[in-house]
Amino acid sequence: MWLYILKRLIQGVFTVWFIATATFFAMHNVPGDPLLNDRAMTAAIRANVEAKYGLDKPLTTQYVIYLSNLVRGDFGISFTQENREVNDIIREHFPVSAILGILAVMFAAAGGVLWGALTALYRNRMPDYIIMFLVILGISVPSFVVAALSQLALVNFNSFAGRTVLPVAGWGTIYHMIVPAMVLGLGTMAYLTRLMRSSMLEIISSDFVRTAKAKGLPPARIFTKHQLRNAILPVVTVLGPAIAAITTGGFVVELVFAIPGLGRYFVQAVQQLDYTVIMGTTVFYGAFLVFMVIVVDVIYGLIDPRVRLK
Repeated sequence: MWLYILKRLIQGVFTVWFIATATFFAMHNVPGDPLLNDRAMTAAIRANVEAKYGLDKPLTTQYVIYLSNLVRGDFGISFTQENREVNDIIREHFPVSAILGILAVMFAAAGGVLWGALTALYRNRMPDYIIMFLVILGISVPSFVVAALSQLALVNFNSFAGRTVLPVAGWGTIYHMIVPAMVLGLGTMAYLTRLMRSSMLEIISSDFVRTAKAKGLPPARIFTKHQLRNAILPVVTVLGPAIAAITTGGFVVELVFAIPGLGRYFVQAVQQLDYTVIMGTTVFYGAFLVFMVIVVDVIYGLIDPRVRLK
């Protein structure tokens, strides 16, 4: 088992190195130079950046400096925010994205398992048709469209109620989190619903379920102990990457709902060509996703010993 974990960790390190390398050379091929933007770069920031990253040196030297800083966990200093390190930006704003992501994952997992099980139980009947139609909408409609429509609905709902029931934007209370979390988790919930439905249909027609019915077990017990318990395993498989994807994929939602998360700062960094913030957050997000995949692999290796042979 330890050899299996070590193998996954080594693969994860190489994956993160590839992400960091690709991001570094991609950013150095992007047109534009933030150091020439007087509005974004003061003399103090320019001096700090040039001294720290050796911008007057060859690209290979800059790459070596970049990797050495990365190994020490130093993502650098922002090009556009005076004397502010990328580590501080991540430390201050990633918890906001994480809280939003956890709420979105809870919404997506609960909804995906529930609706997927219902569509399987009511296969080819009205509940199945209605839920699958909504699932297709959830997968097809982009998140920024859902976010904008949700804000419009909130404005109309608050006007009808005569008071602010749920805030349209901002951050600070649980009421600010409800709608953004639902919008962020909607696509994942739709995907999990389809996955749960197909898994449930396969379990329903299996031999051990027919045996349980032949023994006269109550339908509720068959559903919870045999069908649901076995059908949920494929959902667990994708839940780890889904958690990372939701937690790191709320760029548009954070921007639309004015949430001070890390995704919002990433979008601003792209707009301002803040290379260090872009590279730092990209590597951080990539490492987080790789870590979640490794965790899921290790858990599956503990559950099913056959996985360790792969």
